Amino acid sequence: MPNGQRLQRGPMMTGGTPLRSLDEDELLGRILPAFPGTDELVVPPGDDAAVLRTSERTIATTDTVVLGRDWLDAWSSGADIGHKVVAQNLADVAAMGGRPTGVLVTLVADPDLSIEWVLDHVRGLAEACAAAGVAVLGGDLSSAPAGVVMVSVTALGRLDGEPVLRSGARAGDVLAVRGSLGLADAGLRLLRADAVGRHPVAVARQRRPEPPLEAGPAAAVAGATAMLDLSDGLLRDGGRIARASHVVIDLDPQALAADVDALTDALGAEAALDCVLAGGEEHSLLATFPAGAHPDGWRAIGSVREPGEGESAGILVDGHVVTHTGWDHFRAT
Repeated sequence: MPNGQRLQRGPMMTGGTPLRSLDEDELLGRILPAFPGTDELVVPPGDDAAVLRTSERTIATTDTVVLGRDWLDAWSSGADIGHKVVAQNLADVAAMGGRPTGVLVTLVADPDLSIEWVLDHVRGLAEACAAAGVAVLGGDLSSAPAGVVMVSVTALGRLDGEPVLRSGARAGDVLAVRGSLGLADAGLRLLRADAVGRHPVAVARQRRPEPPLEAGPAAAVAGATAMLDLSDGLLRDGGRIARASHVVIDLDPQALAADVDALTDALGAEAALDCVLAGGEEHSLLATFPAGAHPDGWRAIGSVREPGEGESAGILVDGHVVTHTGWDHFRAT
């Protein structure tokens, strides 16, 4: 999310009691009791490290969000950011066909950040983890220069079978999605335009993604050949499957028409199409399955084939290359 003019100050970020008024142990004393545990958690946070029962194969993933780059305090509360950073990490675990078991959380913050914002953030983290049945294992606190707030989450998960990779799609497979397309990007555009009333559901999805976590392991059991979390847009992420699998994926515009139509009144047809094809932060799941094998709740949106002579692996829309690219952290302006 690029920097922009702040519409208003976010709740509790700079008002109230600054972090500098507490030492680290006092702050942890307020934070740790809020976090849920699970049966897998043998030693809870508070010691030098937590102890967790794990499976033979453990999934590990991490992600970071930064104030002013990934969120603005005018648009999202501390609790919103707690929900969001947990969701985007757990979605990666699900996309491997795994079940999340625990998270480690790091907060790096300006000492003038308010304690009230931190506790609101902790509440969001705890709610998201409890809803997913995931333990908070601990983490780290660190101070930062003026204006800097950064949250990082590392998620762990267990695999009951083989991981589902990006590289397994095969000619004859269907491409299917579980969850929405374009809502989060539409919500971001409406926040930028100060027009949240045009599509409140999209705005809510931008603030708090809803990854279908149970669908990941179920897809693995159903025979998904490739899968990933839709974090950077349908074309960019679908293209990653295509290139890793050395195949061509052809999206069916008719299968995407309802997604575009659902956003058109709020954004206009061109922007709605752009959200569906290239919008990031959705955290739905995208997977390929043998023809006719995608489970209930998944919908087919494309097909997989071998590249033709002189054709590169990649993703097309109705047989054509399109210019929408999706989010890239370092090329975005």
